[in-house]
Parts: sequence; structure tokens; C-alpha cells
Amino acid sequence: MAQVQLDHVSMKYTGPDAGQKPALKDVALTLADGETLAIVGPSGCGKSTLLKIIAGLETPTSGRVLYNDYDVTTAEPQQRGVGMVFQDYALYPTMKGKGNLTYFFEVHQRTEAEMEQHVREVSELMGVGFDQLLGQMPTTLSGGEKQRVAIARCIVRRPPVFLMDEPICNLDAKLRERTRIEMRRMLQKYRVTTVYVTHDQQEAIFMGDRIAVMRTGVLEQIGTFDDLYYTPANRFVAEFIGTPPMVFLPVSKSGNILSLEGAGTWAIPSDLAAALPDRVMTMGMRAESWEIGEGLSAEVTSIERIPTQQAAFISTKLAGMRVHVVAPLDHPHVAQITLAPKWDAAYFFEATGEAVLLTPAIPEFF
Repeated sequence: MAQVQLDHVSMKYTGPDAGQKPALKDVALTLADGETLAIVGPSGCGKSTLLKIIAGLETPTSGRVLYNDYDVTTAEPQQRGVGMVFQDYALYPTMKGKGNLTYFFEVHQRTEAEMEQHVREVSELMGVGFDQLLGQMPTTLSGGEKQRVAIARCIVRRPPVFLMDEPICNLDAKLRERTRIEMRRMLQKYRVTTVYVTHDQQEAIFMGDRIAVMRTGVLEQIGTFDDLYYTPANRFVAEFIGTPPMVFLPVSKSGNILSLEGAGTWAIPSDLAAALPDRVMTMGMRAESWEIGEGLSAEVTSIERIPTQQAAFISTKLAGMRVHVVAPLDHPHVAQITLAPKWDAAYFFEATGEAVLLTPAIPEFF
């Protein structure tokens, strides 16, 4: 297996269609041997470019790529031995499912017994019904079946590094969940160093030992989901992580009074008052971080009840801004509610820019 390190990697494309900003800017990152890193971020932020540089499909403008402290920056992809799973499957169209899995062993002149052993192990790992796919041509398979074969083709070689570029985004919800479980079980069994690119936060949380948030070629923050959720590095990470997104309210503090522009004031605890400066700032609030029944009046615009989560999501207008609030499932449909922040769950940022003033601590659940 392998430790993967990106040593201050930057990538700047040239040509008439290239953007003004670099695709990657001074990315410094180390993946431990056997770790799965999930990368999330807006479209065009550099996730796939990062994957291509690790694979050797692109050469960085500056910086180095190291496998187990060995510099592979200029090494060809075939010399790195990585396994890749693409969004569009990329199966060999003239080979049946089994042929896609065994092609690597045929090219490298491995024995028939070794091929059969690897195919059998992967078939068992991929779950019920996978054996039936091995005798079919790719053109006869559904999208989900093609992706299962593509994932198995990657696994069967047991490469030192897995690179997965939104591998299950084309699957329907039920199959996506089942495939995700199979992939996670596989990664835990083989402990292969993996970079998993996705746009789905839930998928990133489930698949990744750590999560990296990217924006315009920059790694904004790397950590566990709790790190990103409760202690974001800046306002962008705070807004990007979490569903529904965090709402940002313009407030000003004087002593132990916090004023919300156009709505009124709240009294804040003395320890919070001591930790915050007296000035204008931005308060960030998540949907579950409100107390209902006291504080400032908010107009209810809709209530969405979700029995599977035993909760209702109330959409309100507070100081002219849309605010989501989590409430009990049986909360009555009313025209107005009163809201106050749970002060130990409030986030504070500079009024301009994205710098953090104060974030909650990661709670101790156990």
C-alpha cells in the first residue's frame, strides 16, 4: 500500500480556453497509508484535476507528488500502479464483464489460477448477483451494473492507491446506497489508500475517514466531518457543509446585548459576551440551533414534516432573511414563532470577509 503526499502542488493551464486562476493553488496534503479521503466542493473547484495529478494523467506546474516518500511527479500513470474508477464507467466494450476484470492479468502474463482466485474474491465482495454480470457484454448492462463491473475491475488488481471520480453519481438512490456500502466494506477490508471525489456530502461523510473541502483550486480545510461542521476554518466551509445550509445574520454586539438589524435584540450569556468584541459581525446559525418559544418574532412561510427523521423543518422569515428551523414532528402550523439562538451552537464571523471569530466546540456525544 502507499502513503500519498502532495508537496505544494499548483496547476495552471495555458491556452485561449484556460481560466485566469490556477486550477490548483499550493495544495499541500498527506494521505496516510490505508486512509480514505473524500473531496467535496463546487463544480470546477479542481477536484478532478487533483485526482488526475495523483494518477499521473496531468503534470503539475509546480510542486511534487510522492508515493511512500518517492517522487513520482514525472512518472507515467502505468508506473504508479493506481486503480481508477470513472463516472462514465470506461469499460472495454469488446470484452465481457469477466474479460474486463482479467485483462490486467493477461497483459502481465499472470497464471490462470491467480486470475480465477482474484475474480472469485472480488465477486464475493461485490455481493449478490455480481457473478451474473461476468458473462455479459457491457452493452447489455444497466448503468448500475456497468459501474459495479468498473469498480470490481479496479479492485481486482489490488493497486496501492484507489482514485474514484464520482463513481456512483449516475446510479439511482437505492442502488447508490447499496453500492456505497459494498465499496466502504471493500476499502475497510483491503485498507487501500483512496481519494474519493464526490459532490454528495452524505456520501463523503460515509466514505471518508477525512473530508477535504475545495474552492477555486484551494484546499480550504481538511478534517473529520465534526471538525468541518463545528469548527469550520472560514465562512465558506461553514456554509458548504451541512443541510440545509447555515444562515448568516448581520448582528452587532454591545456588552451582553446582541442586536439583529431590523428585528430586535437578544441578551447573551456573560461568557459569550466576554469572548466576542463589541462591534458589527455576522452570526451563523444552523437549522437545529434555534430555541422556539422565546426571543424575536419570525413569520412562518412553510412547514415540511419528515416522519423518517421525526422532525419538522420550519421555513421562516427573520429580519427579512429566510431561516430554517428544526422543530418536533407534531409542531402546529402557525403564522408566527419566536426564536432565540442556542448560544453554545452559534457561529460568529467578521462582518466583511470570511474570518472566524468564534465557533462551537465539537460536542461530546459519548
